[in-house]
Amino acid sequence: MSAQPDAVPHRSLLVIGGAEDKMGRATVLRRFVRLAGAEAARIVVIPSASSFADEASEVYADVFERLGASGTTAVDVQSRAEADRTGEGSPAEIIDQATGVFMTGGNQLKLAQLVGGTEMHRAITRAYERGAVIAGTSAGASIMSRFMISMGDEGITPRQRSSQLTAGFDLLPDVIVDQHFAQRTRYGRLLSLVAGSPALLGMGIDEDTAAEITDGRTLTVIGAGGVFLADARRAVTDAYEAAEDAPLLVSGAVVHTLPAGATFDLQTATLVSFSEMHPDVDVRRSAREHPDGTRPVA
Repeated sequence: MSAQPDAVPHRSLLVIGGAEDKMGRATVLRRFVRLAGAEAARIVVIPSASSFADEASEVYADVFERLGASGTTAVDVQSRAEADRTGEGSPAEIIDQATGVFMTGGNQLKLAQLVGGTEMHRAITRAYERGAVIAGTSAGASIMSRFMISMGDEGITPRQRSSQLTAGFDLLPDVIVDQHFAQRTRYGRLLSLVAGSPALLGMGIDEDTAAEITDGRTLTVIGAGGVFLADARRAVTDAYEAAEDAPLLVSGAVVHTLPAGATFDLQTATLVSFSEMHPDVDVRRSAREHPDGTRPVA
């Protein structure tokens, strides 16, 4: 009797729009802990994008342990030499043992310049390929794509050369990720980028919201806000000739706005299904409601 081949692990990304709830139901972070293995989770927090790395590590360690994880290890690197170190106790060796990796907010360009192309980066990729969940919030979300937004103007109108793309970690090859999306009015910069790179799908994620992506294809929305997707593959645009800072023509782009419970196929850019509640959510409630069910006075 021939041996059965090993099952191919599911690859999981949790791409978070920033400012996720840490004190209440913590729906997004609770999902991360569950994907990482719950009580058996071995979580590594990478706070290197933050200017307050120690504080960020402590906050997330406290939250993850409150949500059931047995322990959290922080891996904070502040030089490429440190990120490229190998052997016992190195960042790569620690990440190789993780069931979940969490990248905090801060400055994604700093994180890319410290970690991109190093042994630590390769360990994150290995973790993803073997089935560990890779999560990132804010800057940690942007860096998951092959080409990440490293800077750019905010606003509704897309403008020529208002944003910049830089190499990210390439965990999500064909998507550009933006975060704090509705809260910081980042529609214009995402549309300007997909107009100039129409092969890439633009993804904007609201605060306290996550896109859970399985095997690089199936996206499910969780959290209090929405995920905005912009598909400019068939759009008409003048991005190749518009003057710097000029408003761009973007006609015929297809947009999708997905609330919690929506499932979307990133490869075909189509809605798969919509259920009112994600499996981890017990009660669907307006983000404007307090935990006791009352609404704040405007």
